[in-house]
Amino acid sequence: MKIFIAGGTGFVGGHLTRELLKQGHNPRLLVHKRGPGDKDGVEQVEGDVTRPESFVQALNGCDAAINLVGIIREFPSRGMTFERLHVQATANVLAAAKQAGVGRYLQMSSLGTRPGAVSAYHKTKFRAEELVRESPLDWTILRPSVVYGPRDTFVNMLSGQLRLSPVMPVIGDGRYRLQPIHADDVARCFALSLEMPETIGRCFDLCGNDRLSFDELLDTVAAAMGKTPPFKPHVPLGLMKLIVPVMQRLPRFPLTMDQLQMLIEESICDGGWKQTFGFEPRGFREGIGEYLAG
Repeated sequence: MKIFIAGGTGFVGGHLTRELLKQGHNPRLLVHKRGPGDKDGVEQVEGDVTRPESFVQALNGCDAAINLVGIIREFPSRGMTFERLHVQATANVLAAAKQAGVGRYLQMSSLGTRPGAVSAYHKTKFRAEELVRESPLDWTILRPSVVYGPRDTFVNMLSGQLRLSPVMPVIGDGRYRLQPIHADDVARCFALSLEMPETIGRCFDLCGNDRLSFDELLDTVAAAMGKTPPFKPHVPLGLMKLIVPVMQRLPRFPLTMDQLQMLIEESICDGGWKQTFGFEPRGFREGIGEYLAG
C-alpha cells in the first residue's frame, strides 16, 4: 500500500515509517521542507497540515492516510495550539483524504481522551476523535499511553535529570500509575490495522504490560542506567498547583497545568488491545535498557 502520513517526521512517525517499510508498504511523508531526496522507499511531499491546499494533492494515489500530528504543550506565539494541531489538522487530513478518494484512515489519539476530560490536551484530542468518528472513512483510532523509545522526551528527560543529580523531586504522593508502551509496539499496531478489517470503526487503548507508580518508574529508569534508586522528596500537590500556573509561562519550565493534570489522572489500561493485535508488548525495563544503559 501507499500510505500518506501526517506527522511522520516525529518520534512515533520514525518508528512507524520503519515498520511500514518492513511490511512492504510505501510511506509518503508530509514534510515542511524536503530533505536531500527520497530514499529507501520513503517519499516526501512538502506541505503544512494546517493549510489543506498545500497538501491535498499529496493524497492522490494513496490507499490509506495516517494522522500522527499532536503536541504536548502549546506555544501560541508560534502558532502551536491544541486547537490548531489537534482539531483543525485532523479536519484537514480527513477532508483531503475524502477528496482524494482515500477510504482508510488511522488516527493517533491519547490514552485518557474521553468526554468530560479536564485537560485542554484531552479535550481537543476528543474533539478530533469525534471528527474521525463522524467521517465516512473506514477509520481506526489508537490511543497510546506514555510512548517511550530512543528519541522519546519523557524517559530521556528523567534520565537526564538523574545524570545530574541523585535527587528527584516527586509531585504529590508518587503513587499515580503509568503503563508506558514502546514506540515500536505502537507502530506495529498501526501497521497491522491497515490489513485488519476487524479494526475498522474501533478505538483501541494501547499500553504496555508494566503498570508502575511514578516512584517505581523513576527507580526503574535509574536501574536501567546502572544507578541506585534516587532520593525522592515529595512536593505537596497543592503547592505545585500554585507554582505551575505562574512558572508555565516560561518556555523552559518543564511542566504545565495540563501536564500536571494528566500525570495525576494516571495513564493505564486493561491491555485488551492485545486480543485483537495478537502480540505482547516489550517490557519497560528491557526497552529503556536498550538506550539508557551506560
